[in-house]
Amino acid sequence: MKKIMKKYRLVLSIIGVIVLQACTTVPHTDPSDPWEGMNRDILEFNDEVDRILLKPVAKGYQWITPEFLDVGISNFFSNLKDIGVSVNGFLQAKPKQGTMDSARFLVNSTVGIAGFIDVATMIDLPKHEEDFAQTLAVWGVPRGPYFVIPFLGPSSVRGVGGYLGDYALHPLTYAFFGGAGASWGATGLRTIEMIDVRADFLDAEAIASEAAVDRYLFFRSAYMQRRDYLINDGAAQLLDFEDMDDDESLYEGLE
Repeated sequence: MKKIMKKYRLVLSIIGVIVLQACTTVPHTDPSDPWEGMNRDILEFNDEVDRILLKPVAKGYQWITPEFLDVGISNFFSNLKDIGVSVNGFLQAKPKQGTMDSARFLVNSTVGIAGFIDVATMIDLPKHEEDFAQTLAVWGVPRGPYFVIPFLGPSSVRGVGGYLGDYALHPLTYAFFGGAGASWGATGLRTIEMIDVRADFLDAEAIASEAAVDRYLFFRSAYMQRRDYLINDGAAQLLDFEDMDDDESLYEGLE
């Protein structure tokens, strides 16, 4: 039920972005996106890869996977990411939050059976969203130009550094150095994680694709609004009419 409500909130946010975008009548060049031509080409490439490969696989995965198992798999990968979330909490001078996130990982990895059951939330240890790109922002690193990464999607120059930091903090990264068996196992888990994330965004992506006036502008705006929201710990407004034209997975990744 919690996962379903999360999807509904995401869908409502998407509808809000689309409505605000539809109000835009005067197009102009965004100074934060000097590489728009290249970015549009990369988005088109990513969309084609998604259409041919990722979306069909995600639909098949969603069709054959029972809801309880889908939730468990998502919880498992979320639990692995809590290691990086904890580290980034400390790096952002949030010791209380970092301690809570460390406790989340320990509780879910043991009592929660490797993270398949989110026991931590049940005992009032909430999930936080912290990544290395947010840490760089807290440290004063400028966002830099908007950049669509091949295969990964919307990001920024700072976001690229964030991806590298998150990759270094992810436990599966080090499984690649544990021999052939561990390497293949890590590759398989990464593939399942990617498919699971894509499946979770099927409904939201469909709304964006069908209703957005300009799909590229929609994803750029949504990405930057979301990143600003996370960096400011929710203090910024997710939907800001004045910034809609100028504007960080809607895929989470996306980043």
